[in-house]
Amino acid sequence: MAVRTQFEGSNEVGVFSKLTNKYCLVAIGGAENFYSVFESELNDTIPVVHTSIAGCRIVGRMTVGNRKGLLVPSTTTDQELQHLRNSLPDEVKIMRVEEKLSALGNVIACNDYCALIHPDLDRETEEILTDVLGVEAFKQTVAENVLVGTYCTLSNQGGLVHPKTKIEEQDELSSLLQIPLVAGTVNRGSAVVAGGMVVNDWCAFCGLDTTATEFSVIESIFRLNEARPSAITTDMRDALIETMA
Repeated sequence: MAVRTQFEGSNEVGVFSKLTNKYCLVAIGGAENFYSVFESELNDTIPVVHTSIAGCRIVGRMTVGNRKGLLVPSTTTDQELQHLRNSLPDEVKIMRVEEKLSALGNVIACNDYCALIHPDLDRETEEILTDVLGVEAFKQTVAENVLVGTYCTLSNQGGLVHPKTKIEEQDELSSLLQIPLVAGTVNRGSAVVAGGMVVNDWCAFCGLDTTATEFSVIESIFRLNEARPSAITTDMRDALIETMA
């Protein structure tokens, strides 16, 4: 199931929220209809936690997490950390990370098994990542961008990457991650796919500007309606790349 929504007039849903298979973080101070979209889809299955990170509302860009854990930057306050510990399921490990690239959501893309990480990420951060989130980490770029967490969105079912990612690169990343990948956009041609959407294994939320074509690509590659990802690798990809050219 994929749903369109907005945060305070912004279509960058992935900036203001973080979605995993065990929990969802949403920024504080949004309009009630933003929260109700998330809560109506998720409340029966996972907690929707209203929070800030380091006093900021850009929780999706500051954090990285999966069903096993959540990493937050060192600037996260004790109060915010305690709130997260109280709100998230007990089995989810939460850890503060000392890392110069502190917008963790921009430099790491992960699902429950693998992570793509910024080539300059600290060795120590990489070790914490593999330990807390229980993932295998690969230093990579996406379409020559080092901000892998910005230009790549992953679930355990599939992944959406920057529209200019070459076929060979998609194949290489796909075999590393062991999931199907497709190049695409959100919000009417935006290449910032992780800024414009969040996804887990059964639902996705994307910006209001997301077109019908983008929407069907998202539903297919993440298997949200159990469509086959192979169905989108021809016609729809051509349609998307044409609009980018």
